[in-house]
Amino acid sequence: MLLVIDVGNTNTVIGIYNGKELVKDWRIRTVNTITEDEFNIIAVNLFTGSDIKSKDISSIVISCVVPPLVSVLDSFCRKYLGQHPLWVDAKSVNIMPILYNNPDEVGADRIANSVAAFEKYKTSLIVVDFGTATTFDAVSEDGEYLGGAICPGIMISVEALFLKASKLPRVEIFSHPEKIIGKDTASSIRSGIIYGYAGLVDGIVRRMKIEMGTAPKVIATGGVSDLMADVCDSIEEVEPSLTLEGLRIIYEKIGKGKNNCKRSRNVEIRN
Repeated sequence: MLLVIDVGNTNTVIGIYNGKELVKDWRIRTVNTITEDEFNIIAVNLFTGSDIKSKDISSIVISCVVPPLVSVLDSFCRKYLGQHPLWVDAKSVNIMPILYNNPDEVGADRIANSVAAFEKYKTSLIVVDFGTATTFDAVSEDGEYLGGAICPGIMISVEALFLKASKLPRVEIFSHPEKIIGKDTASSIRSGIIYGYAGLVDGIVRRMKIEMGTAPKVIATGGVSDLMADVCDSIEEVEPSLTLEGLRIIYEKIGKGKNNCKRSRNVEIRN
């Protein structure tokens, strides 16, 4: 089995693949101060609850945008799983040309998203990932990573509003209002945030399409992708597991057989 881990600024998503099948996935909070021992406790509990044994994990691939956790997860993999994980970055992923001025600046999750999207659709693409930040990634018809845009995520925007406007009540935004014109403060806030953010997404996508000079397919992923797909005119498809799928594809194409993915000797495998 293949263990895939996508470490984001807010959440960490863990998945188990058996071949091309995503057997199970979990979403946990990202904690910058966690230790490898604490991460193992969480992982073992998740595996046990789904009848997955650590000894059955034969390979690991990780994307991480939180630098302090790189050494922690590397230690976890070596200490408890006996594995040297494949780390995804611009240097390790040679299956997609990255046309950034400095390829090392491209987040591992953005690379994984772009690889997975192009592998499935084989056309020019714009990938919108609704995470802590909302990222827009452009992929050419030839499968080149062209670049993109980054803006504050919807939850960051919400928190900033409540922080700076203390009189406004906190409201849940996980459903969109039926009407744009709100009849009370809560519905007005919800309308402004959701439809305002939809306007931001559609506006950036429209400008990116013009600059690309093609008709790219627009797909979305990330925590609120389903919600935003309902109100954004530009989003055509939602791929909830896009990043995990990208990690699997990257491992399948470049990770198999590499020494850095082999099981270490003399390591006690728990669970």
